[in-house]
Amino acid sequence: MNPSASKIPTLELRGVSKRFGAVQALSEVSFEVFSGEVIGLVGDNGAGKSTLIKCVSGIHPADSGEIWFEGRQVFIHNPKDAADLGIQTVYQDLALCDNLDVVGNLYLGRETTTLLPLDEVSMERLSLETLRSLSVSIPSVRTRIASLSGGQRQSVAISRAVMWNSKLVILDEPTAALGVVQSKQVLELIKRLRQQGLAVIVISHNLADIFEVVDRICVLRLGRNNGIFDIHTTKQEDIVAAITGAEFGLNGSAEGRSAQKGAKTS
Repeated sequence: MNPSASKIPTLELRGVSKRFGAVQALSEVSFEVFSGEVIGLVGDNGAGKSTLIKCVSGIHPADSGEIWFEGRQVFIHNPKDAADLGIQTVYQDLALCDNLDVVGNLYLGRETTTLLPLDEVSMERLSLETLRSLSVSIPSVRTRIASLSGGQRQSVAISRAVMWNSKLVILDEPTAALGVVQSKQVLELIKRLRQQGLAVIVISHNLADIFEVVDRICVLRLGRNNGIFDIHTTKQEDIVAAITGAEFGLNGSAEGRSAQKGAKTS
């Protein structure tokens, strides 16, 4: 089923641009993601992926363009604005504290208290419920993060992102530096996020992982949207060509692709 059928996008970007001094990092980028959909965001180094995500997450507010969330225009000036909307981002460093256990990390900055002491019982209960709902396998919620594998750490970070009424989860290179087995665990977790109706954006250089979990792929090239591709009708070679500009033969832009197609039909 097409997630976009008769639905309002969870997130829609319309002509978003961002400049850092003389560097135009993003130029009128537009794309959308729906609830129950995983969209892959790919591109070469410097294509603008991280900048785009930081605009959505409130790290670097966009210079121009519009951001729409669940059918209304919103203004995201800082990470709190994004969190209040239900946007959670899991960066590559995961932002986990090795000296704390799983519960402590899931509730980091959001601890439940009863007067002064922490409400450890309710925190542990909700942590277990969240992990079980996502089928995350952890030896114990009282295990310190330092003792977990890379895949388990990533799972904890993702679980924390969906724990607080999240509607959109952004994952930055979720399988980077993970082994085959651990990567598989994380990819299965991403599929479960989709099954639960969340909108998910995955940034990755690993096209094999992208093709396994996403519904559509957005390719960025030189700060511009270089195409949206349906995973069911696209080959990896098509994505590589869009990333590198190899298929365009002109200047690597969408205009170049249109002109090239026109020349073939003339």
